[in-house]
Amino acid sequence: MSSISKYKVDELEVLIYQNRKQLGMAAAHHVGALIKKVLKHKDEARIIFAAAASQREFFTELLNAPDIEWKKVIAFHMDEYHTLPTSAPQRFGNFLNSVFFRFIDFKEVYYMTEDLPAYKRLISEKPIDICCLGIGENGHLAFNDPPVADFNDPEVIKEVELDEVCRQQQVNDGEFNDINDVPKRAVTLTVPSLLNSKYLSVVVPGHTKSSAVEETLLGEISTHCPASILRTHPNAKLFLDTHSSKLLKEVKS
Repeated sequence: MSSISKYKVDELEVLIYQNRKQLGMAAAHHVGALIKKVLKHKDEARIIFAAAASQREFFTELLNAPDIEWKKVIAFHMDEYHTLPTSAPQRFGNFLNSVFFRFIDFKEVYYMTEDLPAYKRLISEKPIDICCLGIGENGHLAFNDPPVADFNDPEVIKEVELDEVCRQQQVNDGEFNDINDVPKRAVTLTVPSLLNSKYLSVVVPGHTKSSAVEETLLGEISTHCPASILRTHPNAKLFLDTHSSKLLKEVKS
């Protein structure tokens, strides 16, 4: 799938597609190729996945990607509403299971639970090969919102307080009926935990993300917009559509 525009901002490669479906196809093709590349040199691939409505097209296309040795893939997810009942459909582990994980015969799938030290041990025991993530409406990465994001965070995973923009996004995405239903606290992998992955694939469709994308690419690299740190990663691709990219000026490096 050919992009309609392609350029770099600092280290970050930016690719723009006509619509969400084309974006999802391109990102899935890229991640599928990365998995195969990793498995040429290693006996397993360790991948972190984001859970959000913005990732649906990507997951749909990745399920159809040919010749991936999923039995050699270990899957993790990056954030969770740990205070919700384990059966709650809004829990990100349950979302990922419903739209993606249950259709694949992985080597292992590790879910975040209340036992954060155990999850920390699992995700830290070997390097992460690929991180498939998105960007929030407030520029967050996972649940690293601007008030709590730390580019030099010493923690691997931590409990955080969610800001109002982040909580409202969950309502906008249809996951909750009202902002008062959205938990005020959650757990997340920290920014360094995400960026320590060898490859980053960042999927960001939709007009509601356009301001965050503009700040990510054209603003300062700052925790005011946590996603701006993506511009420092040597192996990152940002997949946009015409809606999420509508505020960009194509200043090519």
